[in-house]
Amino acid sequence: MSTSEVGCKLDYSPVSWREYFDQMEDVSVGPADSRDVFRIYKAGNDGPLLVLLHGGGHSALSWAVFTTAIASRVTCRVLAMDLRGHGDTLVRQSDDFSTQTMSSDIANVIGACYGEAPPPIVLIGHGVGGAIAVHTASNMLLPTTVGLVAIDVVEGSATEALHSIQNFLKGRPKSFKSMDHAIEWSVKSGQIRNLEAARVSMVGQIKRCEVEVASPVTDVVVESNEEFYDQKYVNDKENAASEVSLSEGKNNSEEQLMESASLPKESTMKTEDEPAGLTTTNRKFGDSVYMWRIDLSKSEKYWDGWFRGTSNLFLACNLPKLLLLAGIDRLDRDLTIGQMQGKFMMQVLPPCGHAVQENKPDKVAEAVASFLLRHKFAEARRETRSANSFTR
Repeated sequence: MSTSEVGCKLDYSPVSWREYFDQMEDVSVGPADSRDVFRIYKAGNDGPLLVLLHGGGHSALSWAVFTTAIASRVTCRVLAMDLRGHGDTLVRQSDDFSTQTMSSDIANVIGACYGEAPPPIVLIGHGVGGAIAVHTASNMLLPTTVGLVAIDVVEGSATEALHSIQNFLKGRPKSFKSMDHAIEWSVKSGQIRNLEAARVSMVGQIKRCEVEVASPVTDVVVESNEEFYDQKYVNDKENAASEVSLSEGKNNSEEQLMESASLPKESTMKTEDEPAGLTTTNRKFGDSVYMWRIDLSKSEKYWDGWFRGTSNLFLACNLPKLLLLAGIDRLDRDLTIGQMQGKFMMQVLPPCGHAVQENKPDKVAEAVASFLLRHKFAEARRETRSANSFTR
């Protein structure tokens, strides 16, 4: 349904990963007595392997719509993974976000899936995932890597923006009454501008937590292990027994949206100094709220390390490279010089916000497909020519 249609009621309900990927797996890596488990999503059976690495706070599902778009253009395989501390990945040291550890995760997961002889790999990363892709390629952790794509990750602009991240995190809702409300907030706040992408992607960003009444004034929020976007959630939603949905006559102004997304004002979620899981409200037993899967503010000590030096590392990678940007103003000095020297391909997309592959999945897929075809990494699908004639 188009957001441009006047008078229509938009559907903010979540969509399953099955609409975009062929399979979902939990991949175990590490010693038998202390394994880490990474959630991955796969699509395709032939061609190069596109390893998709999401940005901070997002999940592998941020690549869902892009996966369909790229698969319609070229023959390829896709592996999108939840980075440590994100999505449904479960690791022992979930607070270790160093570039060394995270790039090793990538190599370990690929090794577990494909052994010592994986297919030709093209690393594609967005934001933090782009920085991790650069470090993975630079350290040659995956010998079959043939190409590198970085999406909206530039050392200069990234380091300059670090000081504003905490303010952004503090300014967004701490919780939502339902998944539908979270999806609506993500679209109307501009975090994800593409409704289709938001409906599948927000599932990987927030989780359902049960609120159990521990005393007349204190509730305990307990994380739910239910993967509500699978069949159980669909059944619950159809029965409409416990889900909170938007009312027909609701006024959707930005102020009211923010209020409806968070808990009522008399029920204050934990402050920055309160232990995780505590609230001070009299909500009924069995209520549930939806909260962010990862507290990004706690990873602050790693932020500078993610991006410091990435421009020169990117330029030094002896691989065909593509840099996709959401604005020309994001280029720093080193990349500007490198681009003038022809060291990498670059494409600036129309203004579309930071979540580039979600907001403009077709545009990103076109750019990546052109890169793959130019370097003969992949073959065009037969229908690509006719499909492109209808691409806006």
